[in-house]
Amino acid sequence: MFKLNGYTLGPRLAFPMAGMVQLSYSQTRGAGTSFTQNFPQDREAVIQQVSLFYNGKLSDHVGIFSQLTYDGVEHHTSIDNVDLRYANHLKLAGHDLLYGFTLHNNPQVQDVYNTVSTWGFPFASSPAANAPAAAPLIESLGQQVAGMGAYAMWRNTVYGEMTVYRTSNHVFSPLRLGIERDTAAALDGYNPYWRLAVQHDWDGGKHSAMIGTYGLIADVFPDNKLLTGPTDHFRDIGIDAQYQYITDRHRISGQLNYTRESVTWNPDAQTSNHTDRLHAFRAKATYYFEKKYGVNLASFRIHGTADNGLYNTGDAVTGSGNGSPDSAGTILEFNYLPRRDIRLTLQFTHYSKFNGASRNYDGQGRNASANDTVYLLGWFMF
Repeated sequence: MFKLNGYTLGPRLAFPMAGMVQLSYSQTRGAGTSFTQNFPQDREAVIQQVSLFYNGKLSDHVGIFSQLTYDGVEHHTSIDNVDLRYANHLKLAGHDLLYGFTLHNNPQVQDVYNTVSTWGFPFASSPAANAPAAAPLIESLGQQVAGMGAYAMWRNTVYGEMTVYRTSNHVFSPLRLGIERDTAAALDGYNPYWRLAVQHDWDGGKHSAMIGTYGLIADVFPDNKLLTGPTDHFRDIGIDAQYQYITDRHRISGQLNYTRESVTWNPDAQTSNHTDRLHAFRAKATYYFEKKYGVNLASFRIHGTADNGLYNTGDAVTGSGNGSPDSAGTILEFNYLPRRDIRLTLQFTHYSKFNGASRNYDGQGRNASANDTVYLLGWFMF
Protein backbone atom coordinates (compact mmCIF):
# COMPACT_ATOMS: atom_id res chain seq x y z
CA MET A 1 0.00 0.00 0.00
CA PHE A 2 2.98 2.31 0.47
CA LYS A 3 3.47 2.47 -3.29
CA LEU A 4 -0.23 2.81 -4.13
CA ASN A 5 -0.50 5.68 -1.65
CA GLY A 6 2.18 7.53 -3.57
CA TYR A 7 5.05 6.78 -1.16
CA THR A 8 3.39 9.19 1.31
CA LEU A 9 2.75 6.98 4.34
CA GLY A 10 4.62 8.09 7.44
CA PRO A 11 6.35 11.39 8.22
CA ARG A 12 8.17 13.50 5.70
CA LEU A 13 11.93 13.07 6.17
CA ALA A 14 14.44 15.88 5.78
CA PHE A 15 16.82 13.63 3.80
CA PRO A 16 14.94 10.60 2.43
CA MET A 17 18.11 9.04 1.03
CA ALA A 18 19.26 5.44 0.86
CA GLY A 19 21.84 3.47 -1.06
CA MET A 20 23.01 0.04 -2.08
CA VAL A 21 26.15 -1.66 -3.36
CA GLN A 22 26.29 -4.94 -5.27
CA LEU A 23 29.53 -6.92 -5.46
CA SER A 24 29.48 -10.01 -7.65
CA TYR A 25 31.44 -12.82 -9.24
CA SER A 26 30.23 -15.16 -11.97
CA GLN A 27 31.59 -18.09 -13.90
CA THR A 28 30.15 -19.40 -17.17
CA ARG A 29 30.72 -23.03 -18.12
CA GLY A 30 31.97 -22.49 -21.66
CA ALA A 31 34.41 -19.60 -21.62
CA GLY A 32 36.48 -19.82 -24.80
CA THR A 33 38.13 -17.00 -26.71
CA SER A 34 34.94 -15.81 -28.41
CA PHE A 35 33.07 -15.76 -25.12
CA THR A 36 35.82 -13.85 -23.32
CA GLN A 37 35.87 -11.24 -26.08
CA ASN A 38 32.15 -10.63 -25.54
CA PHE A 39 32.18 -10.93 -21.74
CA PRO A 40 35.65 -9.97 -20.42
CA GLN A 41 34.43 -9.69 -16.80
CA ASP A 42 33.60 -13.40 -16.60
CA ARG A 43 35.46 -15.04 -13.69
CA GLU A 44 36.28 -11.65 -12.23
CA ALA A 45 35.00 -9.98 -9.07
CA VAL A 46 33.23 -6.76 -10.02
CA ILE A 47 31.44 -3.86 -8.40
CA GLN A 48 28.24 -4.65 -10.24
CA GLN A 49 26.17 -1.67 -9.19
CA VAL A 50 26.14 1.29 -6.83
CA SER A 51 22.83 3.10 -6.40
CA LEU A 52 21.53 6.12 -4.54
CA PHE A 53 17.81 6.44 -3.83
CA TYR A 54 15.70 9.50 -3.10
CA ASN A 55 12.39 8.08 -1.96
CA GLY A 56 9.40 9.02 0.11
CA LYS A 57 6.91 11.70 0.94
CA LEU A 58 7.13 15.10 -0.75
CA SER A 59 3.74 16.36 0.49
CA ASP A 60 0.56 14.87 1.92
CA HIS A 61 -0.42 13.39 -1.44
CA VAL A 62 2.78 13.43 -3.52
CA GLY A 63 5.75 11.10 -3.25
CA ILE A 64 8.60 9.73 -5.29
CA PHE A 65 10.76 6.69 -5.88
CA SER A 66 13.96 7.56 -7.74
CA GLN A 67 17.26 5.79 -8.31
CA LEU A 68 20.62 6.91 -9.71
CA THR A 69 22.93 4.02 -10.59
CA TYR A 70 26.60 3.57 -11.35
CA ASP A 71 27.21 0.50 -13.52
CA GLY A 72 30.54 -0.96 -12.41
CA VAL A 73 30.87 -3.14 -15.51
CA GLU A 74 30.16 -0.48 -18.13
CA HIS A 75 31.62 2.28 -15.90
CA HIS A 76 28.66 4.52 -16.56
CA THR A 77 26.28 6.52 -14.36
CA SER A 78 22.66 7.13 -15.32
CA ILE A 79 19.17 7.53 -13.98
CA ASP A 80 17.58 4.21 -13.13
CA ASN A 81 13.95 3.72 -12.12
CA VAL A 82 11.82 6.81 -11.43
CA ASP A 83 8.19 6.90 -10.29
CA LEU A 84 6.59 10.20 -9.23
CA ARG A 85 3.05 9.88 -7.85
CA TYR A 86 0.00 11.72 -6.60
CA ALA A 87 -2.46 9.61 -4.58
CA ASN A 88 -5.72 10.20 -2.72
CA HIS A 89 -8.89 8.45 -1.54
CA LEU A 90 -12.62 8.84 -2.07
CA LYS A 91 -15.77 6.79 -1.49
CA LEU A 92 -17.38 4.86 -4.36
CA ALA A 93 -20.57 2.87 -3.67
CA GLY A 94 -19.78 3.15 0.01
CA HIS A 95 -16.31 1.63 -0.34
CA ASP A 96 -12.81 3.08 -0.43
CA LEU A 97 -11.38 3.99 -3.82
CA LEU A 98 -7.66 4.72 -3.82
CA TYR A 99 -6.69 6.63 -6.97
CA GLY A 100 -3.59 8.30 -8.25
CA PHE A 101 -1.45 9.55 -11.10
CA THR A 102 2.06 8.51 -12.05
CA LEU A 103 4.98 9.82 -14.10
CA HIS A 104 7.71 7.22 -14.63
CA ASN A 105 10.42 6.04 -17.02
CA ASN A 106 10.07 2.27 -17.28
CA PRO A 107 7.00 0.26 -18.31
CA GLN A 108 5.78 -1.65 -15.24
CA VAL A 109 8.10 0.07 -12.76
CA GLN A 110 4.82 1.49 -11.45
CA ASP A 111 3.30 -1.98 -11.04
CA VAL A 112 2.48 -3.19 -7.53
CA TYR A 113 3.04 -6.93 -8.04
CA ASN A 114 6.19 -9.06 -8.24
CA THR A 115 5.06 -10.83 -11.40
CA VAL A 116 6.15 -8.34 -14.06
CA SER A 117 9.66 -8.16 -15.50
CA THR A 118 10.72 -4.96 -13.73
CA TRP A 119 10.16 -6.40 -10.25
CA GLY A 120 10.19 -10.09 -11.08
CA PHE A 121 12.75 -12.81 -10.52
CA PRO A 122 15.69 -12.89 -10.85
CA PHE A 123 16.06 -9.69 -8.84
CA ALA A 124 19.73 -9.61 -9.80
CA SER A 125 21.75 -11.56 -12.35
CA SER A 126 25.27 -11.69 -13.69
CA PRO A 127 26.33 -8.70 -15.82
CA ALA A 128 29.10 -10.87 -17.29
CA ALA A 129 26.97 -13.75 -18.57
CA ASN A 130 25.35 -14.44 -21.93
CA ALA A 131 21.59 -13.92 -22.19
CA PRO A 132 18.98 -14.89 -24.82
CA ALA A 133 18.77 -12.50 -27.75
CA ALA A 134 14.98 -12.15 -27.72
CA ALA A 135 12.72 -10.38 -25.24
CA PRO A 136 9.34 -8.63 -25.53
CA LEU A 137 9.42 -4.89 -26.13
CA ILE A 138 7.66 -4.22 -22.82
CA GLU A 139 10.77 -5.58 -21.05
CA SER A 140 13.19 -3.50 -23.13
CA LEU A 141 12.15 0.15 -22.73
CA GLY A 142 13.47 0.94 -19.26
CA GLN A 143 14.99 4.43 -18.83
CA GLN A 144 14.13 5.26 -22.45
CA VAL A 145 10.51 6.42 -22.27
CA ALA A 146 8.20 8.70 -20.32
CA GLY A 147 5.00 7.18 -18.98
CA MET A 148 2.03 9.23 -17.76
CA GLY A 149 -0.84 7.32 -16.23
CA ALA A 150 -3.75 7.07 -13.83
CA TYR A 151 -4.57 4.15 -11.55
CA ALA A 152 -7.16 3.09 -8.98
CA MET A 153 -7.70 0.36 -6.38
CA TRP A 154 -11.30 -0.29 -5.29
CA ARG A 155 -12.08 -2.07 -2.02
CA ASN A 156 -8.47 -3.28 -1.94
CA THR A 157 -9.64 -5.82 -4.52
CA VAL A 158 -9.82 -4.47 -8.07
CA TYR A 159 -6.81 -2.64 -9.51
CA GLY A 160 -6.76 -0.81 -12.84
CA GLU A 161 -4.35 1.47 -14.65
CA MET A 162 -4.13 3.32 -17.96
CA THR A 163 -0.83 4.84 -19.08
CA VAL A 164 0.57 6.31 -22.28
CA TYR A 165 4.26 6.15 -23.22
CA ARG A 166 6.23 8.52 -25.40
CA THR A 167 9.86 9.14 -26.23
CA SER A 168 11.67 10.70 -23.28
CA ASN A 169 12.91 13.80 -25.07
CA HIS A 170 12.43 17.56 -24.62
CA VAL A 171 10.85 18.26 -21.22
CA PHE A 172 10.95 14.53 -20.38
CA SER A 173 14.67 14.11 -21.08
CA PRO A 174 15.59 14.06 -17.32
CA LEU A 175 13.88 10.65 -17.19
CA ARG A 176 16.76 9.25 -19.27
CA LEU A 177 19.56 11.25 -17.60
CA GLY A 178 22.91 9.72 -18.56
CA ILE A 179 21.48 7.77 -21.52
CA GLU A 180 22.20 9.19 -24.96
CA ARG A 181 19.15 9.94 -27.10
CA ASP A 182 20.53 8.06 -30.11
CA THR A 183 20.91 4.85 -28.06
CA ALA A 184 17.37 4.92 -26.64
CA ALA A 185 14.22 3.64 -28.28
CA ALA A 186 12.10 6.20 -30.14
CA LEU A 187 8.30 5.90 -29.99
CA ASP A 188 5.87 7.51 -32.40
CA GLY A 189 3.44 9.66 -30.44
CA TYR A 190 1.64 8.37 -27.35
CA ASN A 191 1.40 4.60 -26.97
CA PRO A 192 -1.21 3.00 -24.68
CA TYR A 193 -0.60 0.56 -21.81
CA TRP A 194 -3.27 -1.00 -19.62
CA ARG A 195 -3.28 -3.03 -16.43
CA LEU A 196 -6.14 -4.85 -14.69
CA ALA A 197 -5.87 -7.16 -11.68
CA VAL A 198 -8.09 -8.73 -9.04
CA GLN A 199 -6.60 -9.56 -5.64
CA HIS A 200 -7.88 -11.12 -2.42
CA ASP A 201 -6.43 -11.86 1.00
CA TRP A 202 -7.79 -14.08 3.78
CA ASP A 203 -6.98 -15.57 7.18
CA GLY A 204 -5.96 -12.20 8.58
CA GLY A 205 -3.77 -11.42 5.60
CA LYS A 206 -1.63 -14.56 5.88
CA HIS A 207 -2.80 -15.66 2.44
CA SER A 208 -3.17 -13.47 -0.64
CA ALA A 209 -3.67 -14.13 -4.33
CA MET A 210 -3.86 -12.10 -7.53
CA ILE A 211 -4.65 -12.68 -11.17
CA GLY A 212 -4.24 -9.99 -13.80
CA THR A 213 -3.61 -8.90 -17.34
CA TYR A 214 -1.70 -6.10 -19.03
CA GLY A 215 -0.84 -4.88 -22.49
CA LEU A 216 1.22 -2.39 -24.48
CA ILE A 217 0.63 -1.24 -28.05
CA ALA A 218 3.56 0.73 -29.42
CA ASP A 219 4.85 2.13 -32.68
CA VAL A 220 8.65 2.26 -32.69
CA PHE A 221 10.82 4.11 -35.19
CA PRO A 222 13.42 1.70 -36.65
CA ASP A 223 16.02 4.48 -36.66
CA ASN A 224 15.99 6.21 -33.29
CA LYS A 225 17.88 9.16 -34.76
CA LEU A 226 15.17 9.81 -37.33
CA LEU A 227 11.79 10.40 -35.68
CA THR A 228 9.75 10.27 -38.86
CA GLY A 229 8.58 7.76 -41.44
CA PRO A 230 7.19 4.22 -41.11
CA THR A 231 7.33 2.40 -37.78
CA ASP A 232 7.43 -1.12 -36.38
CA HIS A 233 4.12 -1.95 -34.69
CA PHE A 234 4.29 -3.95 -31.44
CA ARG A 235 1.40 -5.48 -29.51
CA ASP A 236 2.38 -7.07 -26.18
CA ILE A 237 -0.38 -8.73 -24.14
CA GLY A 238 0.25 -10.56 -20.89
CA ILE A 239 -1.42 -12.46 -18.08
CA ASP A 240 0.02 -13.03 -14.62
CA ALA A 241 -0.84 -14.52 -11.25
CA GLN A 242 0.60 -14.54 -7.75
CA TYR A 243 0.08 -16.34 -4.44
CA GLN A 244 1.66 -15.48 -1.07
CA TYR A 245 1.58 -17.05 2.38
CA ILE A 246 3.28 -14.89 5.01
CA THR A 247 3.79 -15.47 8.73
CA ASP A 248 6.53 -14.34 11.11
CA ARG A 249 8.42 -17.58 10.52
CA HIS A 250 7.50 -18.77 7.03
CA ARG A 251 7.10 -16.99 3.70
CA ILE A 252 5.94 -18.85 0.62
CA SER A 253 5.16 -17.28 -2.74
CA GLY A 254 4.64 -18.24 -6.34
CA GLN A 255 4.40 -16.15 -9.51
CA LEU A 256 3.44 -16.86 -13.11
CA ASN A 257 3.83 -14.54 -16.08
CA TYR A 258 3.13 -15.01 -19.78
CA THR A 259 3.54 -12.38 -22.52
CA ARG A 260 2.61 -12.75 -26.18
CA GLU A 261 4.11 -10.26 -28.59
CA SER A 262 2.99 -9.66 -32.17
CA VAL A 263 5.14 -7.43 -34.40
CA THR A 264 4.45 -5.98 -37.82
CA TRP A 265 7.69 -4.64 -39.24
CA ASN A 266 7.95 -1.52 -41.37
CA PRO A 267 8.26 -2.07 -45.15
CA ASP A 268 12.00 -1.36 -45.14
CA ALA A 269 12.87 -3.61 -42.18
CA GLN A 270 15.86 -5.91 -42.63
CA THR A 271 13.87 -8.92 -41.44
CA SER A 272 12.96 -12.16 -43.19
CA ASN A 273 9.30 -11.90 -42.22
CA HIS A 274 6.77 -9.10 -42.44
CA THR A 275 5.30 -10.19 -39.10
CA ASP A 276 6.76 -12.08 -36.15
CA ARG A 277 5.52 -13.44 -32.84
CA LEU A 278 7.24 -14.01 -29.53
CA HIS A 279 6.02 -15.84 -26.43
CA ALA A 280 7.74 -15.40 -23.05
CA PHE A 281 6.83 -17.48 -19.98
CA ARG A 282 8.21 -17.36 -16.43
CA ALA A 283 7.29 -19.29 -13.29
CA LYS A 284 8.88 -18.91 -9.86
CA ALA A 285 8.44 -20.39 -6.37
CA THR A 286 10.03 -18.98 -3.21
CA TYR A 287 10.40 -20.11 0.39
CA TYR A 288 11.92 -18.07 3.23
CA PHE A 289 12.49 -19.28 6.79
CA GLU A 290 12.56 -16.66 9.55
CA LYS A 291 13.24 -13.95 6.93
CA LYS A 292 16.84 -15.15 6.85
CA TYR A 293 17.20 -18.27 4.73
CA GLY A 294 15.62 -18.35 1.30
CA VAL A 295 15.44 -20.48 -1.82
CA ASN A 296 14.02 -19.61 -5.25
CA LEU A 297 13.32 -22.00 -8.10
CA ALA A 298 12.34 -20.57 -11.47
CA SER A 299 11.66 -21.77 -14.99
CA PHE A 300 11.64 -19.64 -18.13
CA ARG A 301 10.89 -20.18 -21.79
CA ILE A 302 11.02 -17.96 -24.88
CA HIS A 303 9.48 -19.19 -28.13
CA GLY A 304 8.89 -17.31 -31.35
CA THR A 305 8.89 -17.12 -35.11
CA ALA A 306 12.18 -18.00 -36.77
CA ASP A 307 13.55 -14.93 -38.57
CA ASN A 308 17.06 -15.09 -40.01
CA GLY A 309 17.13 -11.39 -40.74
CA LEU A 310 16.36 -10.60 -37.12
CA TYR A 311 18.23 -13.22 -35.10
CA ASN A 312 20.86 -14.85 -37.34
CA THR A 313 23.59 -12.26 -36.95
CA GLY A 314 26.43 -14.66 -37.78
CA ASP A 315 28.05 -13.91 -34.43
CA ALA A 316 29.61 -16.63 -32.31
CA VAL A 317 28.27 -17.02 -28.73
CA THR A 318 25.51 -14.38 -28.97
CA GLY A 319 23.96 -15.26 -32.35
CA SER A 320 21.42 -17.79 -33.58
CA GLY A 321 22.57 -20.07 -36.38
CA ASN A 322 19.04 -21.05 -37.42
CA GLY A 323 17.38 -17.67 -36.87
CA SER A 324 15.20 -18.93 -34.03
CA PRO A 325 14.73 -16.95 -30.79
CA ASP A 326 13.79 -20.04 -28.73
CA SER A 327 15.44 -20.32 -25.31
CA ALA A 328 14.57 -22.23 -22.13
CA GLY A 329 16.11 -22.91 -18.76
CA THR A 330 15.91 -22.99 -14.99
CA ILE A 331 17.32 -20.89 -12.17
CA LEU A 332 18.06 -22.12 -8.65
CA GLU A 333 18.96 -19.48 -6.08
CA PHE A 334 19.89 -19.57 -2.40
CA ASN A 335 19.77 -16.45 -0.21
CA TYR A 336 21.11 -15.72 3.26
CA LEU A 337 20.28 -12.49 5.09
CA PRO A 338 22.48 -12.16 8.20
CA ARG A 339 20.91 -8.71 8.66
CA ARG A 340 18.00 -6.91 7.07
CA ASP A 341 20.39 -4.77 5.04
CA ILE A 342 22.67 -7.54 3.74
CA ARG A 343 21.78 -10.27 1.27
CA LEU A 344 24.20 -12.97 0.13
CA THR A 345 23.16 -14.91 -2.96
CA LEU A 346 24.31 -18.05 -4.75
CA GLN A 347 22.56 -18.51 -8.09
CA PHE A 348 22.75 -21.29 -10.70
CA THR A 349 21.36 -20.79 -14.23
CA HIS A 350 21.00 -23.72 -16.62
CA TYR A 351 19.95 -23.48 -20.29
CA SER A 352 18.33 -26.44 -22.03
CA LYS A 353 17.92 -24.33 -25.19
CA PHE A 354 19.57 -21.07 -26.22
CA ASN A 355 18.89 -18.86 -29.24
CA GLY A 356 17.15 -21.60 -31.17
CA ALA A 357 18.83 -24.90 -30.31
CA SER A 358 20.23 -27.14 -27.58
CA ARG A 359 23.38 -27.98 -29.56
CA ASN A 360 25.42 -25.80 -31.92
CA TYR A 361 22.93 -22.94 -31.50
CA ASP A 362 25.22 -20.28 -32.98
CA GLY A 363 26.27 -22.40 -35.97
CA GLN A 364 29.85 -22.34 -34.68
CA GLY A 365 29.77 -25.29 -32.29
CA ARG A 366 28.54 -23.77 -29.03
CA ASN A 367 25.90 -25.65 -27.05
CA ALA A 368 23.17 -24.09 -24.91
CA SER A 369 24.61 -25.57 -21.70
CA ALA A 370 27.88 -23.74 -22.35
CA ASN A 371 26.05 -20.64 -21.09
CA ASP A 372 25.26 -22.22 -17.70
CA THR A 373 26.38 -19.76 -15.04
CA VAL A 374 27.26 -19.74 -11.35
CA TYR A 375 26.72 -16.31 -9.81
CA LEU A 376 27.74 -15.01 -6.37
CA LEU A 377 26.32 -11.72 -5.11
CA GLY A 378 26.79 -9.58 -2.04
CA TRP A 379 23.98 -7.01 -1.79
CA PHE A 380 24.53 -4.30 0.82
CA MET A 381 21.87 -1.68 1.62
CA PHE A 382 22.19 1.43 3.76
